[in-house]
Amino acid sequence: MTAAVETMRAGVAADRSRPRALITGASAGLGREYARQLAADGYDLVLAARGRDTLDECACELMARYGITADVRAVDLATQEGIDDLADLIDRVRIDVLVNNAGFGLKTSMRGTDDERLIASDMVMLRAVTILSVRAARRMEERGRGGILTVSSLAALGAYGVYSAVKSAALLVTESLAEELADTPVTVTAVLPGFVKTEFHDRMRVRRAGPDWAWLEAEDVVAESLRDARSGAVVSVPSIRYKAVHALAQCLPRSVVRDLSGGFGRARRKARARSGGRRGARL
Repeated sequence: MTAAVETMRAGVAADRSRPRALITGASAGLGREYARQLAADGYDLVLAARGRDTLDECACELMARYGITADVRAVDLATQEGIDDLADLIDRVRIDVLVNNAGFGLKTSMRGTDDERLIASDMVMLRAVTILSVRAARRMEERGRGGILTVSSLAALGAYGVYSAVKSAALLVTESLAEELADTPVTVTAVLPGFVKTEFHDRMRVRRAGPDWAWLEAEDVVAESLRDARSGAVVSVPSIRYKAVHALAQCLPRSVVRDLSGGFGRARRKARARSGGRRGARL
């Protein structure tokens, strides 16, 4: 923890009665918005991401604005060391809400993605989700309360390259854990957003595809998913428009969904190639 964060924490009165949330990928995008809304609800925070400077800035801002305490963990969830760091933290510190949000986009086809990126996508968006969720579930069940949210994607329903496959697996992990904990006070929720307006796409240097109505505000996505989680929903699909897409995907034959999502994926990759962007941004 840097001196700036320590100074801010020194000016905030500790309150052990406040709930605490651990958020991965907390430095930007949906993760930062989860941090803001949970802080506004009175949660102390543990903010995890790779970039310490951005985490420190976020922590100082939230402590000053909401009077909560915020710790930062600069970890790389593409490494086992990074995953173990947060898993050990969950064992040592009471975590009332876990938000698995860390992730990154993959701008190439499966064949065009190198081994390093394939492994990293599995580590960050599946292995970390599984290990941290299971570790948190054990502790939360012991205490008789808690909530776990995993940010998956509507892409999990299609055949949209590595990203789709990993997000689909994360969705199944979340649903399976929710089923195991169905008779406990612990809630487990998979969040399936569609397109969301965040700096994520700007960092990837990718132009926003599709009509304006297809893009959601991060504030609305987070608010609706938190409401759904508190009501005990296992799957949260923010917005009426994407609820309709989700329902349609459940009804259509799998071959049709596969063809539609595959065609969309090919079109997106061509657009990305024309934009000259990087291979993907990580949080």
